[in-house]
Amino acid sequence: MEVLKMDGKTVYLGKRHPLRNKGLCSITHPAMLAEEESLGWLDGKYLEKQEKTMAPDFVKEVREAMETGEVYFANLAYGTKEAWTQRLKAEKKEKKRLHLLALGDVGSTVLTALKLMGGDCLETIGIYDVNPAVCDRWERELNQAAFPWEYDCLPQVEILREEDLFVCDIFVFCASKGIPPVGQEQVDVRMAQYEANRSIVSIFAKKAREAGFQGIFAVVSDPVDPLCRAAFLASNQEENGEMDWKGLRPEQIQGYGLGVMNARAAYYAKKELRFASFLTEGRAFGPHGEDLVIANSIEHYDDSLSRELTKMAVEANLRMRELGFKPYVAPAISSAAISLLLTLRGEWHYSSNFLAGVYMGCKNKTGDTAEMEYLPLPEALFARIQKAYDGLEAIR
Repeated sequence: MEVLKMDGKTVYLGKRHPLRNKGLCSITHPAMLAEEESLGWLDGKYLEKQEKTMAPDFVKEVREAMETGEVYFANLAYGTKEAWTQRLKAEKKEKKRLHLLALGDVGSTVLTALKLMGGDCLETIGIYDVNPAVCDRWERELNQAAFPWEYDCLPQVEILREEDLFVCDIFVFCASKGIPPVGQEQVDVRMAQYEANRSIVSIFAKKAREAGFQGIFAVVSDPVDPLCRAAFLASNQEENGEMDWKGLRPEQIQGYGLGVMNARAAYYAKKELRFASFLTEGRAFGPHGEDLVIANSIEHYDDSLSRELTKMAVEANLRMRELGFKPYVAPAISSAAISLLLTLRGEWHYSSNFLAGVYMGCKNKTGDTAEMEYLPLPEALFARIQKAYDGLEAIR
């Protein structure tokens, strides 16, 4: 592999299959340079085992590079050496432009929370909806929300033209149709929306391709994880349906659904002492849906307890519907607004990122690309994560 050194970054260049590997991969363990992406990259024990098969001198070289700066693998299936050099040298702005599509219940709640919490990292928030009156309403409402005498401390809300949707640093997809009415729920409401929302996200993923968009394409609409994959595939198709890998790179797309599942697990952990370990030792993995994986603890993992807490988090939306309300406020705030802002700040959060061909939810942070946390996972926990991965892979 060819190696580039620039601005405190070490970049290994090589070619990996574009359907199974990111364009730019953050290397936080030497074993990530020994093989193509796999689910095992979430498991520290697996990575340690793989490292033992590598040349000691190469492992030493990579570890020294990791100690002195950031290390990446740049996939030449997604661009030339020159293109990657240019991308990695691009100037990073302190404040970002965020554009949000669709202002229904979820979108308007996300917008309000971003306006109130995003003053440190958002320059402007652009909004677009098929109903111009809705845009006019929210531009007026939120630009009339201000601190006295500090009129510029909150980001300005701007109405967009459709052609300007991708003139930004992060595009947030909140469009949706086919949400079952309260009282007509299925076991998993989210998957009932997949067919309808897949066609919409595909349209905008193709628009991102046409615009040469280089920012983050954030998916908030349900079901988050399969829609991320749908956006990735649609963006990389030519008009004849052939894949050319000239659209959105897989790491540009992130899904925002896991944050609320983590928050729901925390909600129940606060209510019952037997779940309390989750609040300091717990983790969430997988999709925003039935295959969610909640772990009460990594070091002191209890499979039975974790499965019970998982079930409570998964069914929390049904409990809200039983009260007669659509459960959209907590997801809009925990999964979307808070997680989006943590993404822009480069801080740890929950979202779904591309891993070995699917979009997998886990703790991660975003710089030039996503860095996914790996931990020494108990076998029983990894088996649950594998089942979630297999379920996501099977969705077409």
